[in-house]
Amino acid sequence: MSAAPQPSLKMLQNQEVFGELLHSLSQPLTSLRCSLELSIDEVSQQQQATVAVALQQAEKVIGMIQLMRDYLDAEQPGSEGCPVPVAPAVRAVVDDLSSIAAVRGIKLLLAGSCTARVLVPEPQLRLALQYLLSSLIQDAPADSEIRLVLDEGSSESVLRVECERGARLREQGARGQHSKRDSVSGTLRKVRLAIACRVLETAGALLAMDDGDRPGFVLRIPRWLAASGTPA
Repeated sequence: MSAAPQPSLKMLQNQEVFGELLHSLSQPLTSLRCSLELSIDEVSQQQQATVAVALQQAEKVIGMIQLMRDYLDAEQPGSEGCPVPVAPAVRAVVDDLSSIAAVRGIKLLLAGSCTARVLVPEPQLRLALQYLLSSLIQDAPADSEIRLVLDEGSSESVLRVECERGARLREQGARGQHSKRDSVSGTLRKVRLAIACRVLETAGALLAMDDGDRPGFVLRIPRWLAASGTPA
């Protein structure tokens, strides 16, 4: 198994310039957000609604810039450090998102384990898993169950994630999902999923999404990667 092609020097330079531009852009926007937060209590009640809308828009743009930075980071080659175990990262993300899911009436169930490791910084691995799982939580109707199963086979380790919805809610959930994808939030969802795919595939894993009646995804980690975290 050969290693993934390394980015050229010119590509790395372009990424560095783009990263600096994003950083420069985020600074004045952050200052603007702080100014709006401080002024919202100082203006008249009639003006507060206008300031609140401006603050909301500023926060959206800052969030988009952060997504652009995440997408840029996902293009970086794998770390030369130690491979990161997948199972603890999955458990940590499930723990982090369980309370959010519970508020929406959704259960997160995790079973199984594996010894898979991937050559990617741990924060990026967690971010990718968080984006994937958060997308399912957002789209799932109340009283749904999202099941995560880790399994280790002879040739690969696998993480299977599936959302089980009640029969009477499946059609309603599908319609809601379609409307979200046609909106601005749907666009941001696609970007987050693209970031997750890029991070995981750069690490050598294979990701397959499923948007059917039981939406979810399957993450496959080849045995050579699961065993050593580096190409054989």
